[in-house]
Amino acid sequence: MSSLAWMILSIVLIILTHIGLWKMFVKANRQGWEAIIPFYNVYVMLELTGRPKWWLVFFFIPIINIIVAIGLVIDFVKCYRKFTFLEHAEAVLLPYIFFFIWAKDPATKYYGKSASTEFKEKFPYRKSAGREWADAIIFAVVAATLIRGFLLEAYTIPTGSMEKSLLVGDFLFVSKVNYGPRVPMTPIAFPFAHHTMPLVNTKAYWDGIELDYHRLPGFEKIERRDVVVFNYPIDYELERPVDKRENYIKRCIAIAGDTVAIVDANVYVNGKLSEKPQFGQKTYIVTTDGTDLNPQTLIDMDIEASRVDESNKYVMNMTKEDAGTIKTWANVSDVRPLIRPKGFYNNQMFPGNEHFQWNEDNFGPIIVPKKGWTVNLDSTNYPVYKLAIEVYEHNKVEWKGSQLYINDKATNNYTFKMDYYWMMGDNRDNSADSRFWGFVPEDHIVGKALFVWMSWNDKGSFFSKIRWNRLFMGIH
Repeated sequence: MSSLAWMILSIVLIILTHIGLWKMFVKANRQGWEAIIPFYNVYVMLELTGRPKWWLVFFFIPIINIIVAIGLVIDFVKCYRKFTFLEHAEAVLLPYIFFFIWAKDPATKYYGKSASTEFKEKFPYRKSAGREWADAIIFAVVAATLIRGFLLEAYTIPTGSMEKSLLVGDFLFVSKVNYGPRVPMTPIAFPFAHHTMPLVNTKAYWDGIELDYHRLPGFEKIERRDVVVFNYPIDYELERPVDKRENYIKRCIAIAGDTVAIVDANVYVNGKLSEKPQFGQKTYIVTTDGTDLNPQTLIDMDIEASRVDESNKYVMNMTKEDAGTIKTWANVSDVRPLIRPKGFYNNQMFPGNEHFQWNEDNFGPIIVPKKGWTVNLDSTNYPVYKLAIEVYEHNKVEWKGSQLYINDKATNNYTFKMDYYWMMGDNRDNSADSRFWGFVPEDHIVGKALFVWMSWNDKGSFFSKIRWNRLFMGIH
């Protein structure tokens, strides 16, 4: 299923849920429109259930908001005498169906605030209050963990490596089912925490049990230009299990078996020029006639400019379209991309070997390993595949003179056990990507980025902080 189809399906289910909630509000003698106003509908549900209004604060705290939201939904349906575990599961997992069913059922009525003493006296529970809370929390944690682990996970863009395709402060939904959900490799872990416990800064998992890599069937294979979330491969240096390595998000440039090369900042895959991201950015050198650029105009264009010493040259990171606009300004004499020349060696480039005189703008060619591909190895090309063979596929490797030994057997080739991918950020000069740390193994793939459901800018007033034009924006 494509990201557009997922986005449409998600929007339809959200709309259906809120229509059903509208009808449930009406049963409680509230105005139906209150159900479709974000956060205000939560405030109304707190009022209908009898929970404290300040609980609204919890909905702005990651992880806590998921648990509290599930608990509030359960409290809400209790107001309509839905007390069984099955009914609670229906409300949490299938609200777009059962809110409709209950709204049309004449026997389903609003009986008052489920958290109030009067309500509990009228409809006494066999469980103690402590047991009620414990059951609700356990249910919420299990439901949210299953959804997060096998269906959808929320992800926040933390850096500008994908700008301006994706912006810092974008909140995404990442699908686990498109490429197939990965079975947890570190099954014993604290719910919702990734690799580190908040506040105490200790490990959030126990690595005493680590399972082999398995993935359930998915709807599609990773394709070139997909925006993918994956575990950062180089986190192996921190001795973290694969599924507890840091989450990264980049665009897949080349898939297993492809040959990728970068020539003067242009990416070629299998000898063909790869389409540049629509909103991708590059560093440009802008030369003026000596007069200053208008800082407010640059702010409005969301471009940061730094002057080169006391000269009339500026360094700007921007899209090709923005560069074309600036080139038309009367006081600008030249706009050209900053391109590192071929042969200029950056020792931070993968694979970190002087034999490969590569840099960010002139790199490769390099073949992306494919499962079942046998590569002939020697001392010159082995550095390219060293991590894949030794670290990602767990082989013992040593060189004795010019002879290679893998798992104590003399050989001059290797057959790969996994597919690999080449990932790059759209903000090419501000992205730590495969050019710096190499291939991404298939067991590191988390999921496919589907759409932006919320986007938050840290500037301006509360309502101006929300980037309204990016809400439910599909990722292409």
